[in-house]
Amino acid sequence: MTVFVLVVLVWVVTSSAGWPRFHETFLSWPDAKKAFPDIARGFWTNVKMFLIAEPIILVIGILVAITRSTVSPWLTPLRGAAVLYTDLLRGVPTLLVVVLLALGVPALRLTGLTTSLFWLTLVALVLSYGAYVAEVVRSGIESIHPSQIASAQALALSRPQTMRHVVLPQALRRVAPPLLNDFVSLQKDTALVSAVGVSEALFAAQDYGNFNFNYTPLLVAGAFFVAITIPLARFTDWLGRRALRRQRG
Repeated sequence: MTVFVLVVLVWVVTSSAGWPRFHETFLSWPDAKKAFPDIARGFWTNVKMFLIAEPIILVIGILVAITRSTVSPWLTPLRGAAVLYTDLLRGVPTLLVVVLLALGVPALRLTGLTTSLFWLTLVALVLSYGAYVAEVVRSGIESIHPSQIASAQALALSRPQTMRHVVLPQALRRVAPPLLNDFVSLQKDTALVSAVGVSEALFAAQDYGNFNFNYTPLLVAGAFFVAITIPLARFTDWLGRRALRRQRG
């Protein structure tokens, strides 16, 4: 039945009146080969941004989550700042954060701050995704049963030691699949930096299309992202199934 449906869909699409024009504009093999080297070089920029941003985002997310989980009255200002950060950055579109930092920071002409679009857009992605990861980690921390904390305190562990050795390891294991989902989204959202002129895969594809009036390179760029995100997605699924099997004993 699946094969039949696919055959019907292919037949409907290829027999449509606009198929020749669509094939010429979006499925041109010569244009794909011509644009491939520039897109490949641009995609390396996407990969670099992902590899640099991922560990920084994880550290920021853990620190913000721990700050929001504190109970000391002396840390109330920090908790307020953490709440403001997560609420603000999750409420603002990531593209807007990228544009604001890429255009706003150079306009300030502050001494000592970089004007490199690569680093400014990287900071924007880190700030935006750090807020999402912080909430994921905080949900993991709050899922730990209070008896775990009470047991650690009975063993004379301080609250920081309890968080480090008891709560956080369990919390991170529980939220590993949603964390990986966020990082899959991060890999795709590195393409947002093309909006401010950073030369990456999508920018290279759009540049080729604007000059040659052929948009096959957009599909080539999409294939690069799919080649990365699908293995990550399958790895996330495997981790989720393994965690479920462990919970069920």
